[in-house]
Amino acid sequence: MITVHHLNNSRSQRILWMLEELGVPYEIQRYERDAKTMLAPASLKKIHPLGKSPVITDGDLVVAESGAIIEYLAHTYGKDTMLPETGGQAWLDYTYWMHYAEGSLMPPLVMRLVFEKVKTSPMSFFIKPVAKGIADKTNEVFIGPMIKTHLDFVEAHLAKNVWFLGNELSAADIQMSFPLEASVARGITGKNRPHISAWVERIHARPAYQAALEKGGEYDFA
Repeated sequence: MITVHHLNNSRSQRILWMLEELGVPYEIQRYERDAKTMLAPASLKKIHPLGKSPVITDGDLVVAESGAIIEYLAHTYGKDTMLPETGGQAWLDYTYWMHYAEGSLMPPLVMRLVFEKVKTSPMSFFIKPVAKGIADKTNEVFIGPMIKTHLDFVEAHLAKNVWFLGNELSAADIQMSFPLEASVARGITGKNRPHISAWVERIHARPAYQAALEKGGEYDFA
């Protein structure tokens, strides 16, 4: 039996969705973020040294990192449904989106979140305007344009494709869900990227996604 070590409001929600799409039985071991720091509890380090979620166990196997878990599940349980045939453009596209989600799209989104947190963090009266000015300028000249480039790129792709590999849902869509849900939920996509918003609406409407959400509990991006 697969166990998903599931942290609330985290990337592990998409692992539950993946398992629901595959129809694979699993159980959930729940962990809650610290209310003040929003960090994962130290107990997760008993499962994996980094103490991060998602992590799954499948028998004696321990698999960490979202992309690695989705790849493992796709190859082990979903070869006929969630993966394109090896070789050819579809396989290259699948590999690209699997790496792009965390390797290219998420870093500027995380940077934006960090600098927004800096602006609201407790600090002395004299330092606060300086910190806010640095954060705003960094977002304006560096992070913001980077995010715009990425979201415009994704928008253009989804304008021509129902799902990331064309007309059928794949593991690549599961992997891309977290950064795009976050972008929509935080208002980053704006009103001029309707295809990203429509894609997020499509994943939210899927029965497997709804089942995963019900089992996973609190998730701000849904």
